[in-house]
Amino acid sequence: MLYKNIHIGKYIKEMVESKEISLERICNFLGKDEDFVEDTYKRPSLDTDILLRFSKLLEFDFFRLYTSHLILYSPPSSVGRKTDKKNDSIPQFRKNIYTQEIKDFILGRIESGEMTQADVIKEYSIPKSTLHRWILKKS
Repeated sequence: MLYKNIHIGKYIKEMVESKEISLERICNFLGKDEDFVEDTYKRPSLDTDILLRFSKLLEFDFFRLYTSHLILYSPPSSVGRKTDKKNDSIPQFRKNIYTQEIKDFILGRIESGEMTQADVIKEYSIPKSTLHRWILKKS
């Protein structure tokens, strides 16, 4: 699964099909009609409330797709950055937290020959030592 371009409606439709959930059950759970659900499958983005409901119904964290995108494609944070005192209460995004799913995705791209280690380090701003640690653990 590529995390760069997320078409959430497509992912939801794939999950519905794989779990074989009826359209009637989806409509009842969401409190929406069939046209709404069919339209949802065509949409590249959704309201968070609807996405949360689909996550509960399908027992899958669709928000993780966006988190994975942030981890892989956000610019690296600058070291020694001055923080504003007012924003200390706002949670900060930490790019250095990699889920097992992200690690498998990246290592899979290396193993398939799609990317080299140097490509991964450059594209995703993953430290060389971190990548080598993942490779050693996988071996």
